[in-house]
Amino acid sequence: MKPPIRIGTRGSPLALAQARMVAEALRDTHDWGPELIEIVPMTTTGDVIQDRPLAEVGGKGLWTKELDRALAEGRTDISVHSMKDVETIRPAKLVIGAMLPRADVRDRLVGADSIEALPHWARLGTSSPRRAAQMLARRPDLNIVPIRGNVATRLRKLEMGEADATLLAAAGLDRLGHPEIGTVLDEILPAPAQGAIGIEMLAGNKKLAALIRAVDHRPTSVCVLAERALLEGLGGNCRSPVAALAQCEGDQLRLRAEILTPDGTEAERIDTRFPAADLTAPRDIAGQMLDRAAPALRVLFSGWAPFS
Repeated sequence: MKPPIRIGTRGSPLALAQARMVAEALRDTHDWGPELIEIVPMTTTGDVIQDRPLAEVGGKGLWTKELDRALAEGRTDISVHSMKDVETIRPAKLVIGAMLPRADVRDRLVGADSIEALPHWARLGTSSPRRAAQMLARRPDLNIVPIRGNVATRLRKLEMGEADATLLAAAGLDRLGHPEIGTVLDEILPAPAQGAIGIEMLAGNKKLAALIRAVDHRPTSVCVLAERALLEGLGGNCRSPVAALAQCEGDQLRLRAEILTPDGTEAERIDTRFPAADLTAPRDIAGQMLDRAAPALRVLFSGWAPFS
């Protein structure tokens, strides 16, 4: 395949910044000029619907279906995604061809210097079931209020007093040039695949696959695929609070994960290691977690079956 390569992306400032990162990686790797890559922004359903939590209106597919359609119709050659926003089960005709080096995986608390510093009964603005559950597990007095939109929108809603504090991904803030905003929360596990940028394409295009594979950061891909395999094994949905982080340690992966009830009162956690080449381990670990989980927690995950 010969360039130009058309990159499909959401039109938000963060999505465009990530598409430019992919374009730069491809140009640097293949010594291409700027004219050989075209960025094609588009508006997704998830960008349009801002007044309801994602889980109520269709889940993560609202971020991807317009990009998927552009690939299928030949209007774009690749799509760039924040991997944490990509559904666990993807159409067979699509494949993640590469991931860029992962950025900071942590969340940042905006509006207070620490979780403990939040006022009693403070309003925490988030539409993430994971973030809500993790914060309620530490501060059950918090009032969770829904807040959605891109980074600038959520920061503006905070300034307007719609919430006292919110949580944002450090990776997104850094990519937008705001490393000074918020307090890093080291004690909070991130969403599976948080901080990773993926490049998706139609399966079967070997020439394009070779070009895209050249920018793949293998440690990121291995860790993110393990986290997504765990998520698949859990069988949850957008309402199921899940956190996971895999890290390379030589020829092994360390996987930390937790599943929680929405109010944070029940949780099952694991911190384990397994050979990086063992592609079945994350699903087995998911089964172990669900087998040990309390009934109120287990019922949130439709894919559960007794572990053996």
